[in-house]
Amino acid sequence: MTHTLAIGHYEPEEIDAFQSQFAALVLPDLAAMAALDPALREGVRIVAYKGHEPFGPLQMDGLPGLGLIANYGVGHDAIDGDAARARGITITITPDVLNEDVADLALCMWIAACRGVMGAAAYLHRGDWVAGQPLALGTKASGRKVGIVGMGRIGRAVADRLAPFGCEIHYTARADKGVAGMRWHATPRAMAQDVDDLIVTIVGGEQTRNLIGHDTLAALGPGYIINVARGSVIDEDALVAALKEGRLAGAALDVFAHEPQANAQLLALPNVLSLPHIGSATVQTRAAMASLQRANIAAFLAGAPLPSPVP
Repeated sequence: MTHTLAIGHYEPEEIDAFQSQFAALVLPDLAAMAALDPALREGVRIVAYKGHEPFGPLQMDGLPGLGLIANYGVGHDAIDGDAARARGITITITPDVLNEDVADLALCMWIAACRGVMGAAAYLHRGDWVAGQPLALGTKASGRKVGIVGMGRIGRAVADRLAPFGCEIHYTARADKGVAGMRWHATPRAMAQDVDDLIVTIVGGEQTRNLIGHDTLAALGPGYIINVARGSVIDEDALVAALKEGRLAGAALDVFAHEPQANAQLLALPNVLSLPHIGSATVQTRAAMASLQRANIAAFLAGAPLPSPVP
């Protein structure tokens, strides 16, 4: 009897670990799960999930014995938390192990946006340097006022990296955390009017959908916005308009609202650095995430405390 399903595009070594540790059945997506024999689905207690497709009531009801969804990643907005709680299903995530990589990338993207790295690379490849064409100057990154939207684990790691650049650091959170050397704001809009740039690290989900819209982007003015959180946090239509109209200097985005489909208008803009959600994409961190996902499954099967449950 299969107790565990691993759903998503896992690496070969991850598949081997699932099968050797849990005799798991590995499936590419949720559609493949729905196609399983009902008798097999009735025996499933655990789903290891690695995907962006909505995992909601329909999928949960198709697994009547489900007790755990072990998510691969920190963001779990694809999983309907209310539906899971109503059915007594626990959700676990893989926090902390990816903080450093995501924060590193956020700083990389911020510097690249300020200095116009993508435009300069395109200038070189077009042959404009050899042709003697002028190259637009970038913006000095050090010493800028930077606002961090969301002061969680990743937000704090970003702040720690900004400090050596001599930046004035602002942040939003549900309440003032009293962080020395940083200024708290109640909302992103209130913060935007006092900073040069925004770096978005807040969790995704319905509570933060389109949190950053026309008003916040207008308050930010001609600065840069960096998003390493979830694409849903920024109103993409508002962002496109601000960039096209020159009200915003540029953006660097590792995430999009409808992944893996990126917004075509954003991809076409020369002042946008677009990446395919690579925040945690290093060999070391992905291995740590996979290990923590499996540790949650092992603890659940053993009746032990789970390492990283969603509250």
